[in-house]
Amino acid sequence: MSANTNTIDSMFSAGAHFGLGRSRRHPTVAPFIFGTKNRTDIFDLEKTEKTLEAAKAFVNTLGKEGKTILFVGGKKEASALVKTVAMSLNMPYVEGRWIGGTLTNFGNIRKRIERYEKLVSDREKGELAKYTKRERMLIDREIAKLERMFLGIVSLKKMPELLFLVDPRKEQNAIGEAAHAKIPVMALASSDCNISEVKYPIVGNDAAKASINFFLNEIASAYNAGKKAAK
Repeated sequence: MSANTNTIDSMFSAGAHFGLGRSRRHPTVAPFIFGTKNRTDIFDLEKTEKTLEAAKAFVNTLGKEGKTILFVGGKKEASALVKTVAMSLNMPYVEGRWIGGTLTNFGNIRKRIERYEKLVSDREKGELAKYTKRERMLIDREIAKLERMFLGIVSLKKMPELLFLVDPRKEQNAIGEAAHAKIPVMALASSDCNISEVKYPIVGNDAAKASINFFLNEIASAYNAGKKAAK
């Protein structure tokens, strides 16, 4: 059995071949549709495998060069999986709502992250003891708010070299900012997505956790392979 077949079998087992209802199909995805079953689009996994290999080749190069990937997964099916894979690579991530200006107003975003880091550092050193109880309570609230917004991108010291996201239809704001900042986008995209907006589309099921997890791990493995080759 060839490696190619192994990959296709793994995708099939993960349910990567299931798209959405035919009525929701975006025209740009039409070439990747194998057929329709019970009014649900079915992807041609041989074509999906080609898009995956192209994506992995680029990520492998980023791994060799030690470049940064910002992982984005705001939908509930993807958020925890995106966070886990990003953390395994020591990469920044957005697991919830995209914060406007993350890329297009990066300087101000960094200032807010630095504010968060300073407050946390001051609290850990006991330097907040000089404030009243009420003032400390307000600072704790500010820390909690900043943490919810920025914890995943604290490590993002400079603009990333790639945005990897799950479901480009849901992450339109992130795609728009990446385009403005001239950062390439790689995305797991189902049949309702406009893949013309994505430089490296991986056409497959972007709603099932097993499918999302499979593709995330493939990307992580490609990055680690590149990193290992560089050593």
